[in-house]
Amino acid sequence: MVCPVQDLAVFPTFASVPVRGFTWRARQRHRPGLAYMVTTGRMHGFESLAERRLLLALDFLDSAEEVLSQQFKLKFTTVDGSEDHTPDFLVLLPGTAVLVDVRPGHLIKDRDLVKFAAAERAAAVAGWRYLVVTGWRRHVATGLDVLSARRRPMADRLGLHGELLGLVAERPRRFGELVEATSLTAVARAHALHLLWRRQLAVDLAQPLGDAAWVYPVGRP
Repeated sequence: MVCPVQDLAVFPTFASVPVRGFTWRARQRHRPGLAYMVTTGRMHGFESLAERRLLLALDFLDSAEEVLSQQFKLKFTTVDGSEDHTPDFLVLLPGTAVLVDVRPGHLIKDRDLVKFAAAERAAAVAGWRYLVVTGWRRHVATGLDVLSARRRPMADRLGLHGELLGLVAERPRRFGELVEATSLTAVARAHALHLLWRRQLAVDLAQPLGDAAWVYPVGRP
């Protein structure tokens, strides 16, 4: 289906399928695949490890109503002739949407900048925001990966959630100190990570996630 840019916002969002398939073959240079998001409850296609990291970050934010991979191909004209560009993701948020491209900063070329500018203009016409994800601080990506290992529902038969929440409600504590103060340290560590992923506890991901990281009550920096 074809529509003008000005109609993007009213185009039936779920009527589209990804522009390209997410296929695998031997010795290919990029790493496509499917990633499950707890937020949406389904699998999402990605074409690189950088794109997979973005999906993980979006899942942690827990505010995305839907994430659509390669929803459309944008065709436009420059002084050098006709061009086309397929944005990587359209993220639907409450009352708005964000069009996203993912490209490591060191791989961005002048031609890419033209395509990103066209995508930004198209997003503005549709009333969306636009951003290019060029990379992550290494410890942020590592921290999200650690937290995601405990993103599935967890049974709390030992009552450790209450212990952890109660200890942090008294005062912020370092992660190692927090789990050591519980009745069962080894198990509490896994439950603390789960509560952090579920945003029932807070941590500053600008700092490395480890035993020295400060853990706070939700809503208090």
